[in-house]
Amino acid sequence: MNKLRHLAIIMDGNRRWARKRGLPTAAGHRKGAQTLEQICRDAKDLGIKYLTLYAFSTENWQRDAEEVATLMGLLREYLKNDLKEIQKNNIRIIFIGERAMLDKDIADSMQRIENQTAGNTELTLCLAISYGARQEILNAVRRTAKLVRSDEIKVDEIDEQLFSNLLYTKDVPDPDMVVRTSGEQRISNYLLWQLAYAEFYFSEVLWPDFNRAELEKIIANFNLRERRYGKN
Repeated sequence: MNKLRHLAIIMDGNRRWARKRGLPTAAGHRKGAQTLEQICRDAKDLGIKYLTLYAFSTENWQRDAEEVATLMGLLREYLKNDLKEIQKNNIRIIFIGERAMLDKDIADSMQRIENQTAGNTELTLCLAISYGARQEILNAVRRTAKLVRSDEIKVDEIDEQLFSNLLYTKDVPDPDMVVRTSGEQRISNYLLWQLAYAEFYFSEVLWPDFNRAELEKIIANFNLRERRYGKN
C-alpha cells in the first residue's frame, strides 16, 4: 500500500547524463523532459495524488543563454503538445514561480493549461518554473504587510495557515517526501517553507535514467518510515 500522497522531486543530472554519452547538453534536457512525462503517468498509476517537480529555478536564468533558450523551447513544446495526454490521464497542472520573468506566450500558455485542467482529479502536477523559495517567501511577506497596512487583517491574526495561503502552493498540501536525483544532497532554494516536515531521499540515479522501478523503491522506503512531527 502506498502511503506517499505528495512527492516533490528536484530533477537533477540532465547535463551529466549528456556528458557521459558525449552528447550536447540539449540532448540531456530533452531526455529529461521525456522522463518527466513518464514519471507523471507512473506516479498516477502508483496512487500518488500530488507530484511537484523542480523544472527551472530563478538561479537557472544565470546559465548560458543557449542552454536557457533550449530549456524554454522544450517548455514551449510541452505546453503546446502535451495537453491531450494530460487530459487523457486526468491530470491537473499548477505552475508555481515568477511568471513575470517568462516570455508572455509561455505565461499565457501556463494560464490556459491551468484553466483547462482545473477539473481533473487523478493527479495534481505542480511544476516549479522560474521558481525560488526565498523569493516566494519574500512575496508572501510583502502581501502580508499590505493586508496589515490596509486593515484587512491584524498582526496577531497572522499564523502559519494564513501565511501558507499566501504562497504559490496555497491549494497544495505540503510534500510528504522530497527526492533529489543524481547523488546531490542539497535542496537548492526549493520549497523551504513547505518542506518543514518532509522526509528526504537522495537518489544516485541521474534524472534522465529515473524510472518506475526507482519510484517504486522510493515509495517502499517512505512506507517504512515513521513520521513523528517532533511529537516524540
